Parts: sequence; C-alpha cells; structure tokens
Amino acid sequence: MARIPAGTFRMGTTGGPGHETPVHDVEIEAFFIDRTEVTVGAFASFVAATAYRTEAERIGWSGVFDPAQHKWVAVDGATWHRPDGPHRPAAADDEPVTQVSWNDAQAYATWAGKRLPTEAEWEYAARGGVEQAPYVWGDELRPGGRPAANWWQGPFPDRDTGEDGYTSRAPVGRFAANGFNLVDVTGNVWEWCADWFDPGYYARSPRRSPRGPDSGSERVLRGGSWLCSENYCSNYRPGARSQATPDSGLNNTGFRLAMDASRR
Repeated sequence: MARIPAGTFRMGTTGGPGHETPVHDVEIEAFFIDRTEVTVGAFASFVAATAYRTEAERIGWSGVFDPAQHKWVAVDGATWHRPDGPHRPAAADDEPVTQVSWNDAQAYATWAGKRLPTEAEWEYAARGGVEQAPYVWGDELRPGGRPAANWWQGPFPDRDTGEDGYTSRAPVGRFAANGFNLVDVTGNVWEWCADWFDPGYYARSPRRSPRGPDSGSERVLRGGSWLCSENYCSNYRPGARSQATPDSGLNNTGFRLAMDASRR
C-alpha cells in the first residue's frame, strides 16, 4: 500500500457533467491505499481461504461487453475467474479482478482487514498531487503522443485499435505510476468506492473527510475502464464519477482497498 499524506485538494471538475460539480475544497486525513487494483490472484487467495462465492456465481450469469458483438450481453457462467464467460480464456493472476459486485468487494475487504476508499479519498489519491488537471498525468490525453493508460482508442463500440497495447484488461502496473506511486487509477477497470451515489452531493458535501450520503440505491465507481473512449465515455479523468447498484458485476469493474493511517 502507498501512504497518502493528509492534505486539502479541489474536488470535482468544471466543464463536465453536472454531477461532477461544483468544484469544492476537501480536507483529507492521511491514509493508506493499495498501489494496484486487487488482482485475480489475490482474490483467488480469498476464495481459497473462505470458500466465498460471488454474487455472479450465485446468480449464474453476469454482464460482459463483447467487442466482437460491439455490445453488452448477459453471459451465463461469467465469473471473476472467467470474466468474459466460460468459453473464453481464464483471467490471468496479474489482471485486476472483475465480475465482483460492491458487496463482493466488501466481503474481500473484511477478510483482508481493510476497507473500500471513500470517493474523496479515491480522487485525492488518484490526482497524485496534480491539482485540477484533466488527467492524472497532466493536461494532455496522450503525453508524448502515446496513451498513458488502458482505455479504448478508436470509435467505440466499433473498433479498439489497441494503441495502448491492450484491447481488454491489462495486467496491473503496465503504465506509469502517478505522483503518489499508484498505478491504473485511470482506465483498466472501474473501481468501487465506499460511498452511496448522489448526483447533487457535492453541493452539500462537508469540507472535512466527506463520506457520501447516508443512503441511496447505487454505489460510486471511479477511474474509468478499458471501455472509455474519446467519442463515448471520457471517464478516464480523475474527476469523473459513475455508479451502479451494489449487486452489479461486470467485466470492466473491480476495486482497490484503503486503510486508516492509524492501522499501520
């Protein structure tokens, strides 16, 4: 895990969707956060130790974006170890685990003695000390003319050129770390946060250590994924927000965990 120092930052964006506004000051206490997204190998250790079955396994199917069909499909037998379906290759141990719901992530966190990061902690850590830049590495989407993360290059959903080297999930850590030494906070897979989602929350968010609304129907997702593209979903920005119901599992959704600084 990386230790994230206490500090104040400007949370949110201007020029994006309304639920990313208003930009507001947030104070964050020091905490620890995983340098990488939780991997398939790490999740396999959890399953081996606990015999845990994910919601997708219990339900028997989950959502898969199939590039060959250019659309989302419901696939019987899609699970964390075969996130694209039982007839597709198993996920490698160094890939980020997907097909895990918010509830599954919570179960893993309890086993690991950690917790999901708050939305504010996630954005503060993802920015890596770069204040209000559109991307975690600065102002240019392609610094030096090259993609700096795993996202969809080309017209979505018709064709992913694989300019970044990948046309699906990438093994963790294949792209440069941010200023706090975290990898893959942009793209690769969406990451669950602890908070309930409310599009108007920023207007009433407390300044110090906000933890989101008290209730809701969907949980916050951050970071974008390998499906985000310039023509469709520009959620590879650190200020971008998304959401899903806590029982959702998809082949582009995973998580990383946090821990209070006092625990270490």
